[in-house]
Amino acid sequence: MATDPPFHQAYKSLIEDTSNNIFGKKLALVEECELPLIDLSRILHNDNVVDESEREECKEEIARASQQWGFFQVTNHGISKDLLEKMREEQVKVFKQPFDKKSKEDKFMNFPAGSYRWGTPTATCLNQLSWSEAFHIPMADISASAAAFTTLSSTLEQFATTVAGLARKLTAILAEKLGRESTFFQENCLPSTCYLRMNRYPPCPVPSAIHGLMPHTDSDFLTILHQDEVGGLQLVKDGKWIAVKPNPEALIVNIGDLFQAWSNDVYKSVEHRVATNPSTERFSIAYFFCPSYDTVIQNSEPSNYRKFSFREFRLQVQEDVQKYGHKVGLPRFLISH
Repeated sequence: MATDPPFHQAYKSLIEDTSNNIFGKKLALVEECELPLIDLSRILHNDNVVDESEREECKEEIARASQQWGFFQVTNHGISKDLLEKMREEQVKVFKQPFDKKSKEDKFMNFPAGSYRWGTPTATCLNQLSWSEAFHIPMADISASAAAFTTLSSTLEQFATTVAGLARKLTAILAEKLGRESTFFQENCLPSTCYLRMNRYPPCPVPSAIHGLMPHTDSDFLTILHQDEVGGLQLVKDGKWIAVKPNPEALIVNIGDLFQAWSNDVYKSVEHRVATNPSTERFSIAYFFCPSYDTVIQNSEPSNYRKFSFREFRLQVQEDVQKYGHKVGLPRFLISH
């Protein structure tokens, strides 16, 4: 049975439509670069191992990368190579299940209904299409995986718990560097409010015209990503798209919309996308550090943004995607001075 989603069948008209002609709308080639690389051993080791000046230097590097890039890579992050490899193995097994089983079985693997997603249902043209499939899983539901997939369940839980600890550490440092109260994240970003997303990007017959994941910013405080060696992640830096050179030893961290608003634009939520590959599938897994829906995002006056709840932000994003085919995001909440 077929494991890939039926992209060709579902989007045949978009691919063949002359107004979407791939020769007229090719994605521009982008230069490859390395993100700022930060060694976290300086902040994760015991106090008596690392000099205080080294610890402060590491914190400064994290804050600087969040201001200048909105993205950075971390090594010595506390997630073992064995766990990352096991996570990848289990992820591959899940995506190799038949498409009909993934998409039609009620609560496939006991994940909540609607966890499995593929393509872009609202796409009206090629540049709105994402050539990918994913499982978007609330952290609260991870331990409920079916008995047949207990290895996946325990691996997901172990990965999520470890990455959640790293997210709390990084957000506390970023809050400290703003002079803000770091307990905000402990109180509002709970295990039950965060998500994991397992991604697979199948080979695409027209990689020059179709995104693996269309350009977007993340609707959270912080995202932590582990990607394979295939590459494909691209982001905007100084007004142009650049490709991120894969580093299987590192995790990629990026600032989300909520942190940009909470920091009053000090930290940057940067637009990013995933390019497709004509012959090789790509896997990644992302952890989204989110607050409860009732959490209010605000900062001290004068603020660039009106205060808003996470629920209000999510509803506005959904409304804009339905109406325009893409997210508008933070500009909706700007105060005109």
